Amino acid sequence: MDIREVASFTDYFIICSGTSDRMLSSLVEAVLKTAKRYIKTISKPEGEPSGGWMVVDLGDIVLHIFSPDQREYYQLEKLWDRGKILVRVQ
Repeated sequence: MDIREVASFTDYFIICSGTSDRMLSSLVEAVLKTAKRYIKTISKPEGEPSGGWMVVDLGDIVLHIFSPDQREYYQLEKLWDRGKILVRVQ
């Protein structure tokens, strides 16, 4: 989601879901490994898989990884609806 016109703290949100605590952890681990390798960014995730919402701040990109229940509850896509959805994969 492109939020450059809406927010000053980042340019993009990536919002995704994982169906288990293990999947949330694995997604975060893969993103951190890839970010370190390709964009030379080291970040520390916020949140715990058991809480259903983890955030990784990569500077210009903020990644939100939700459990399905938490994603439905917080509805970030609706909260930031002035941003532009660039890609939607289901």
